[in-house]
Amino acid sequence: MKVLFVCIGNSARSQIAKAFFNFFTKSEMADSAGTEPAQKVSKKAVKVMQEIGIDISKEKPKPLTREMVSRAVRIITMGCLSQDSCPAFLYSSEKIDNWELPDPKGKDIDEFRRLRDEISYRVIELIKEV
Repeated sequence: MKVLFVCIGNSARSQIAKAFFNFFTKSEMADSAGTEPAQKVSKKAVKVMQEIGIDISKEKPKPLTREMVSRAVRIITMGCLSQDSCPAFLYSSEKIDNWELPDPKGKDIDEFRRLRDEISYRVIELIKEV
């Protein structure tokens, strides 16, 4: 099974979700991508994950592709996609679940911690489903 976590920048939410999924399942069955990838993973995202022993410092934001969508069994968007920012091939997919999660860009470290914890909870629930 391949789970794909998608957000716009692929610099925080989707990277955190991917890391949790792969950590909890002891696999590499999750990937992440962005519709408009950032230059690098957020330093605050790296920091809050390091606080709990998960290293995402070597991850790189990458663009969402049709191939990624076609390989995925489940696609989770991070509450940030709209018809304006979302390519039609993703928006029309029947495999999508949307998690309404706030964009942490520009937020303080405590907001990143809250987001990390919420994503952790949601990933655990997702693993129970699949």
